[in-house]
Amino acid sequence: MIEETSSLIGLELFTPWGVKVGDVTNIEVDSEKGEISNIFMEETNENLVEYGDSIMIPFRWIQAVGDIIILKHFPEDLPIKSEQMGNEEYNY
Repeated sequence: MIEETSSLIGLELFTPWGVKVGDVTNIEVDSEKGEISNIFMEETNENLVEYGDSIMIPFRWIQAVGDIIILKHFPEDLPIKSEQMGNEEYNY
């Protein structure tokens, strides 16, 4: 499983409508279930994510994995931390 999981790092991730979100930079595995729970991207498409910030995407949102990753769901409005608010508050 470790080899299969690590092979996802570096893959390009696309929205259901074919827009590149970014490249997978890390993976979170639920050790109790032995399943991937989340994937991370450090640099993202600024047209989709404000400032191209890092995001975490639940693995359950993934439609298909091959040479690329295609999502079955991607929110139109991601919660983005506001610079005017404290670290604990988010805009939705």
